[in-house]
Amino acid sequence: MAQPTLPVIQALRDTAQRLATQAPYQWGHMGSCNCGHLAQTVTRLTKAEIHARAMQRYGDWERQLIDYCPTSGLPIDQTIDEMLALGFSRTDLTHLEKISDPTIRAAIAFERRDTLRHNQRDDVVLYLRTWADLLERDLLAGITLPSFTTQPVPTPAFAAVAAEA
Repeated sequence: MAQPTLPVIQALRDTAQRLATQAPYQWGHMGSCNCGHLAQTVTRLTKAEIHARAMQRYGDWERQLIDYCPTSGLPIDQTIDEMLALGFSRTDLTHLEKISDPTIRAAIAFERRDTLRHNQRDDVVLYLRTWADLLERDLLAGITLPSFTTQPVPTPAFAAVAAEA
């Protein structure tokens, strides 16, 4: 699963929010599908720019991720580079396109889990938010606060003298 970092969690939440507020969604379009929307968030490219980059090589997001080569010089590989650099893996992105990560799906209520469809906006929003919640939980679980013991607060000597006066 993606790295549990604030930038990754924020990218997932921003993407979910944009989709929930009716951003153009079209699962068959490389720039406005599940991965396309996350790519928009991460790269700040438009859906048209992402789609144009993807069309320079054959295939959907799954195929693009299989054929990904960091030294190809292809614009879509540069887009994928940015997503990987933020903390996502190729497997994460492949799962996102089909909303198929078993850990994320298992965290979704049973009655919704079995009816999730990869090309339905509301299902993608639920998947993204659940993913962000899981990463946030992992991030917080990894934080250890220092142990603070209750100790008496020392009273300065001059405070006692002032109180007597």
